[in-house]
Amino acid sequence: MQAPWISSYPPGVPAQIDEHALGTLADYLEDAVNLYADRDAFISGATGVKLSFTELDTLSLQVAAYFQSVLHLAPGSRVALMMPNVLQYPVCLFGLLRAGYVVVNVNPMYTGRELEYQLRDSGALSIIAVDLFAHTLAKIIDKTPVQHVVISGLADMMPWHKRHVANFMIYQVKNAVPAYDLPMATSFRYMLQRGSQVQFRKPDIQPDDLAFLQYTGGTTGVAKGAMLSHRNILANVQQTKVWSAPFIEAGQDLISMTAIPLYHVFALGSCLAFTGMGGTNVLVSDPRDVDAFVKLLMRYRVVSLPAVNTLFNSLLNHPDIGKVDFSSLRLSVGGGAAIQRSVAERWQALTKAPLIEGYGLTECAPTVTVNPFDISQFNGSIGLPLPSTEVSIRDAHGRALPAGEPGELCVRGPQVMQGYWGRPAETQAAMTDDGFLRTGDVAVMDDKGFFKIVDRLKDMILVSGFNVYPNEIENVVMLHPGVLEAAAVGRQSEITGEEVHLHVVKKSPALTEEMLVRHCREHLTGYKVPRRVVFDTQLPKSNVGKVLRRELREVKNLAMEESVV
Repeated sequence: MQAPWISSYPPGVPAQIDEHALGTLADYLEDAVNLYADRDAFISGATGVKLSFTELDTLSLQVAAYFQSVLHLAPGSRVALMMPNVLQYPVCLFGLLRAGYVVVNVNPMYTGRELEYQLRDSGALSIIAVDLFAHTLAKIIDKTPVQHVVISGLADMMPWHKRHVANFMIYQVKNAVPAYDLPMATSFRYMLQRGSQVQFRKPDIQPDDLAFLQYTGGTTGVAKGAMLSHRNILANVQQTKVWSAPFIEAGQDLISMTAIPLYHVFALGSCLAFTGMGGTNVLVSDPRDVDAFVKLLMRYRVVSLPAVNTLFNSLLNHPDIGKVDFSSLRLSVGGGAAIQRSVAERWQALTKAPLIEGYGLTECAPTVTVNPFDISQFNGSIGLPLPSTEVSIRDAHGRALPAGEPGELCVRGPQVMQGYWGRPAETQAAMTDDGFLRTGDVAVMDDKGFFKIVDRLKDMILVSGFNVYPNEIENVVMLHPGVLEAAAVGRQSEITGEEVHLHVVKKSPALTEEMLVRHCREHLTGYKVPRRVVFDTQLPKSNVGKVLRRELREVKNLAMEESVV
């Protein structure tokens, strides 16, 4: 592949991966078990319970055998997983994949309407859920095709004596689990017991068979299931591994702090990559509890920390973050949303490790581009395309644009999805005639092959005929020391067509709209300066912490502190 970014690759990173050597995720786990049997594969951050590769192998086979030989579920059937970051998740995940099922990851925080839609759209015949969220499932299950339900308690992976104490606290003292009625359900512990009593027959799984229906967030419309095959996932895992390998020291304990929910494709990909390298994923069930998160960072010397901008920002503002030993940290990776310069610079000053921004999307399993891990400072780009990945910047007519010209970022590579589940017309609309995926993001490439996202096409603000990109405004606003978080959106204007509205969460109570506008005027052209400023106590975010500009645009009643500039 002749591309300008190849010459900018770090030493030791190949231009391509061997796509033909990619097998299945079942083979991938079995290889890891054979190589790293006694190592810790996962650790529960909440309880400290450890799960070795051998234990993961045994328990996941019990899950596979239960669905195959007890429920007699045919290979290719969709099975939903509705769990936070608990040890039961990887056990069920690998069990289902080894039995040839298609995993449908479900956000446990879904409302009944959202859950019903995803179960019906995917055609899931079975679901495994944590009991904390079973009441939502109970309300809508009769409207779905689900025939089999397995419910797990939060403490189900703890040793029996600790499990009973924990269950007493959860159910009797804290009364934490809402009542639900699911008479068809069996328990997680029963599933493992029955699975251990029956034979598992390894099915014939091919690399191009579906592994996941990974639903897009639905923030720009109805959620769609991206069809990701075993090959798609493993291609991206391999791309990630060869990209990071030159920066990991031989013999180093590979510990990754998994704070993003595993049902999100960003965390899933990172988790799988570390599993294949014999690494340990420390599962953080609630990263919003920053006090507990910082204590975990004190306990484990992490090599990898994948997170979103808002989480890095929260950590930086915690009073005890300076007590964390970051000397082992090599892979600080930001994704899911743009990394802000102020956050990246503060993180590097604290940890001595650069905060590396990458770019991806559900449809690409997920990573497309990433910066080299040896950059000296934040560069504002999303980095270079991964090995075996082609990126093309195109105009509205599908014509490729030269370096320096902004256009729609389009991707072709082995990690690109097979299409949208049950939506052939939308699949066709998302692809170019020569097989590139249209991302809907506006980007520009420099002469060294580094890409920079200008913004989402749907988020772009058109002021008097000029394109205004929220990311640029937010980056400027975040440079002000009195700002904790910021989001810019467009609203209709009779004079300019649209105008910029700014939503801000204060770090300093003394911050005023006049101070912010003066700051913006020093750094932005006049038509980019916000016309309205709203001070909020918090900004709406997705389950992984990405600010939802759509919700801000839909707000009808502005906050009391709003000020017309």
